[in-house]
Amino acid sequence: MKSKSTNDLNEELMQESNIDAYINDNRQFFSDQSISELLTELYEKKSISKAALARKAGISEVYLHQVFAGRRNPSRDRLLCICVGLGVTLEETQRLLTQASYAQLYPKIKRDAIISHGIVHHTELNEINDKLFAEGEKALF
Repeated sequence: MKSKSTNDLNEELMQESNIDAYINDNRQFFSDQSISELLTELYEKKSISKAALARKAGISEVYLHQVFAGRRNPSRDRLLCICVGLGVTLEETQRLLTQASYAQLYPKIKRDAIISHGIVHHTELNEINDKLFAEGEKALF
């Protein structure tokens, strides 16, 4: 099975007059991975306990376990806190946001630029929040 880029899929979607044909032709390229599955996949690559992750993400262990179990869907800000706590890349963060149907971080928005910079440079969550506050932006938690 040959992989298709997002741009390829988007181009096909715009050219296809029949949505059913598009869905049928591209079914294997649709992502059906849940947020909890994707988070678990990323978590397993890291050497951090869930207790430590909860502390670094500024959330309770109970809430974190519920997210990983798929019983809770984190808000965009909570998901970003988990990304910062996990120390994932900006690309992985964008993938999680997309999979959760949230807007990706956008560098033309000051708040998103601060958060993106923090993720890229592995800045601690409290430092990101301090910078957000200093710039008059809403903190992540």
